[in-house]
Amino acid sequence: MSATIAFAPGGYRYMPGVFQYSGGVAAEPGYRLERVRFQRPVPLAEGFARIERMLAAAGRPTTAFAACELHSPAPFTEAGFKAFNELYCGTLERWGIYKAGTNPVARSNTCPEATPPSEPGFHAFTFTMPDAGASPSFVVTGSGEAPEGKGNYRDHIVARGDTSAAGLRRKAAWVLGEMERDRKSTRLNSSHGYISYAV
Repeated sequence: MSATIAFAPGGYRYMPGVFQYSGGVAAEPGYRLERVRFQRPVPLAEGFARIERMLAAAGRPTTAFAACELHSPAPFTEAGFKAFNELYCGTLERWGIYKAGTNPVARSNTCPEATPPSEPGFHAFTFTMPDAGASPSFVVTGSGEAPEGKGNYRDHIVARGDTSAAGLRRKAAWVLGEMERDRKSTRLNSSHGYISYAV
């Protein structure tokens, strides 16, 4: 089980991951997590601008940004994923979140088959709000079918190219195992306990 690290400026703790995202986040005592879902996907730069305004309106600093759910039109190439993450992490660095290769924000990035967006952007985001009586709340990072930290994803995909029942079982077992590991690392129970609304 990985140890979690407090990110005091945000009011949450996180499980260390790779430079582009952490393994998951949990609200610190005295805070709760709030999830905001956009009615339609919002392109990355516009989404960051909207999120910044929404955090300010809620009286929260940009460092309260704890997690996000991204949608992309199709899987990235390795080079495309690197360029995307540099833009993404550049904003987090400006916001005082990303520092020296450490990123506390949890993230998922999916490619919806039905009505995919025209470009990568935000589906939802989560931030912390002060709440003395809040129940424990957490968000884990989405996991693909490849281990992190191997230099590239393509060469390490679990059962790559195998769409048989056995291959899909191996992929599912890997992904679900990673998600459970991340959940346990937050040291919380299975109830999210966060507030979610759409804008």
